[in-house]
Amino acid sequence: MTIVADLYDLIIGVDTHAASHTLAVVTGGPGAVLAKATFPTTPAGLSRAVGWVRRRTADRSVLLVVEGIGSYGAMLTGRLHAAGFLVAEAPTIPSVLRRGKGKTDQVDAVLIARATAGLTTGELRWPRTEDGTRVALQVLTGARDQMNNERTRHINTLTALVRTRDLGVDARRRLTTTQITTIAAWRSREEEPWVAVCRREAVRLATRIRALDAELAANYRDLTQLTTVQAPELLALPGVGPVVAAAVLIAWSHPGRVRSEAAFAALAGTCPIPASSGNTTRHRLNRGGDRQLNRALHTVVLTRMRYDPTTRAYVTRRTADGKTSREIRRILKRYATRQLYRTLTAAHPATALPAQPAAPAAA
Repeated sequence: MTIVADLYDLIIGVDTHAASHTLAVVTGGPGAVLAKATFPTTPAGLSRAVGWVRRRTADRSVLLVVEGIGSYGAMLTGRLHAAGFLVAEAPTIPSVLRRGKGKTDQVDAVLIARATAGLTTGELRWPRTEDGTRVALQVLTGARDQMNNERTRHINTLTALVRTRDLGVDARRRLTTTQITTIAAWRSREEEPWVAVCRREAVRLATRIRALDAELAANYRDLTQLTTVQAPELLALPGVGPVVAAAVLIAWSHPGRVRSEAAFAALAGTCPIPASSGNTTRHRLNRGGDRQLNRALHTVVLTRMRYDPTTRAYVTRRTADGKTSREIRRILKRYATRQLYRTLTAAHPATALPAQPAAPAAA
């Protein structure tokens, strides 16, 4: 494949932060630094940054490499895309490049550009699309995680309260929905002041749990509506519901972003990791990659292992072969990754939506 330094006249590294972004223009071949500048992250500052890039790259092929493209650099990336620039995600800076350079925003911006120059075009990581549906899915899934965590904390606190204080609740087992509803409906009564305080706190916790249940139900309806429109083929697969489909769509992003099935497995953290020694040949679970996507695939596998007859038969057969439960889950997660990728690729060919502006032809 073509080396990035041979394909582009200029490479611009962007070191992003909450309050400012630092840009460094580096020549593709020699790697000489032509210009550096820092801009605030205000709307006016982002506009000035785009104008600065345009003035210094006129009539030359340019690639911008942005750090934190999904967080601090998201708004700048959107501005650059709208201006017609080609933008890639910043790679990890090799330690050999950083040795003896120290660390400042300008140094990091230069190192980002130089680290990219030595990559092949196949190693460039293109950012995910930020269309309306994907943004909505990101917001909804983030909110869902937050609500689930808050609900768990409140249930644990309420359970501890009714188990350690005699409020008339049988809490030997996990609190049921009926019990939580009953607690939320408690009214004030004549009792010891400290008991009244405990009761009011129990009511507050139970009321918040019920409110979170309603919010989670509304969140689920929104996710169902969006995923049904965006990728109904995913929902037709066993073990894949709206929450899992949303996580898969967020990671997959758009046709052409993930170049192969193996790349999708690496992104999901489901590619096998060799763990062999001596006469033992085996692989272990991968703890890298996108952990949200990996969690979604874990949910798919657990659901299939419990309810899907074909998967249950497979588990029985591999267990008889001597495979452990963890090894079987690893294999099934890899299979689920392959199935999801092929399903999305078949339903959304890469030619249907260009992922990036066209790259300039090699000289």
